[in-house]
Amino acid sequence: AHNILKPSDGKPVVVPTQDMVLGSYYLTSLKNGAKGEGRMFCSPEEAVMAYELKQVDVNAKVKVKMEKVKDGKCVSGIIDTTPGKIIFNESIPQDLGFVDRSIPENEFKLEIDFLVIKKKLGEIVNRCYMKHGATQTSIMLDKIKARGYHYSTISGITVSTSDMVVPEAKEKLLNESDKAVDKIEKMYRRGFISEEERYQRVIAKWTKTTEDVADALMGNLDKFNPIFMMADSGARGSKSQIKQLAGMRGLMANPSGKIIELPIRSSFREGLDVLEYFISTHGARKGNADTALKTADSGYLTRRLVDVSQDVIVREEDCGTHEGYDITEIKEGNEVIESLSERLTGRYSAEDIKDPKTGEVLVPKDTYIDFEMAHKIEDLGVKKVKIRSVFTCRSRHGVCAKCYGMNMATAKKIDIGESVGIIAAQSIGEPGTQLTMRTFHTGGVAGSDITQGLPRVEELFEARKP
Repeated sequence: AHNILKPSDGKPVVVPTQDMVLGSYYLTSLKNGAKGEGRMFCSPEEAVMAYELKQVDVNAKVKVKMEKVKDGKCVSGIIDTTPGKIIFNESIPQDLGFVDRSIPENEFKLEIDFLVIKKKLGEIVNRCYMKHGATQTSIMLDKIKARGYHYSTISGITVSTSDMVVPEAKEKLLNESDKAVDKIEKMYRRGFISEEERYQRVIAKWTKTTEDVADALMGNLDKFNPIFMMADSGARGSKSQIKQLAGMRGLMANPSGKIIELPIRSSFREGLDVLEYFISTHGARKGNADTALKTADSGYLTRRLVDVSQDVIVREEDCGTHEGYDITEIKEGNEVIESLSERLTGRYSAEDIKDPKTGEVLVPKDTYIDFEMAHKIEDLGVKKVKIRSVFTCRSRHGVCAKCYGMNMATAKKIDIGESVGIIAAQSIGEPGTQLTMRTFHTGGVAGSDITQGLPRVEELFEARKP
């Protein structure tokens, strides 16, 4: 397989899913007080053998002596790990850069010394591809697949009714909310607040209660609860679905999209009563209707995008422009959505990039910035960088290779003749179908409607209200 990366954003498209993720999560988790905890082994092989002979648990914290040859001499050190982590690391190249090997105490550490969730697996695949190329990555993926399936089977993780523990605090939270809603009704009857205000307050109160019940539920779950493990690892399901299984389903929307102020108090574990069941059916029907209607809109958007961008082709190596475009990291509140290094990787500098402290030139003008260089620039505290961009490209027809930068699908420089316009159009159109299907998975539980996603995208491209 040559297509390891997505042409749209350069992230891996071949990432282990479901059982493979669950097996990897189980292997790399740590259980306190597990059988054989604190034992010492003379080699990783001995630790794995002890696990196979049922002397220690796969999640037990053990000490292991590691050896390697350095400058012709045999050196050794002791690490804290688990048999599971040793087994998982057998499939992973030990030079992906998750561990800083320049620090002496990290010399013998296993490369993957953390709990592996789906997101982390994507990162492992990405780093392996950048460092070792497609062939090595395919071999690694194959091994992760085999181990993942094997250990998710052995772990005996399954879905059972007894795993859905209804939180004790639920009753109390519901009673408190009932009192609060009565109070709001009383204020409305006395004329202190308007009908609209009353409605908004009741909705807000029940939304908050649903969240509180969900938090009580998640705090209540054991870290080795199978359902929690499935959601936490990213293998299947989400917090919203666990909330409906054992917390409360919460507020639902009616066919016209207005939220019904009577919440569904039951969870699927306790079972819904007749009225609750019928309120639920609105959501299910809306999900199906949306899916049928919105697929067409999404396809039409893709068609219009292709129509305007099909002439954008990489025509020349360098257009010779001196202009560029300043980029910084993208933040929302305190959360970094896209770091500076992510945005820099695979672009050309439009001016010399200097070290803010010493003033030395890190990257000269018109230089390709690779993964390592981008991280170095970020680590040195550079906040803003001017890069070559297709916005400022001077090519008469299409764009030039330097303004465009890296080909996302191969993580190498783009070739002349590549239809980058069509790639861009399809990259935006493709998630459009998913924007429409999203209500389906939460089963119509009231929340901000994602079908507004598509009209919003159209608004941005048409530069007018649709």
